[in-house]
Amino acid sequence: MTEKHLPKQDQQNTNTEVYKIVLYNDNVHTFDFVIDMLMRYCNHTLMQAEQCATLTHYKGQSVVKKGTYQKLLPIASTLLEKGLSVDIE
Repeated sequence: MTEKHLPKQDQQNTNTEVYKIVLYNDNVHTFDFVIDMLMRYCNHTLMQAEQCATLTHYKGQSVVKKGTYQKLLPIASTLLEKGLSVDIE
């Protein structure tokens, strides 16, 4: 698995710009692990987490969270620490 790196924050005002965390498929983690991580760190319901995990599995990636860069950075960093492949776009 290759770990994705988070982009450096732009010099622009990122307080109002909407970013998204994109989760990428891998062949390492189980559905249950991914679902648990999404529920724990992205505050997904069980149904949301299952849908995101399924989309990621079949499409190769899915958007799992939207918000400001400042709100998404700690979430994405934690997901990376847990071994998931994510980017902030």
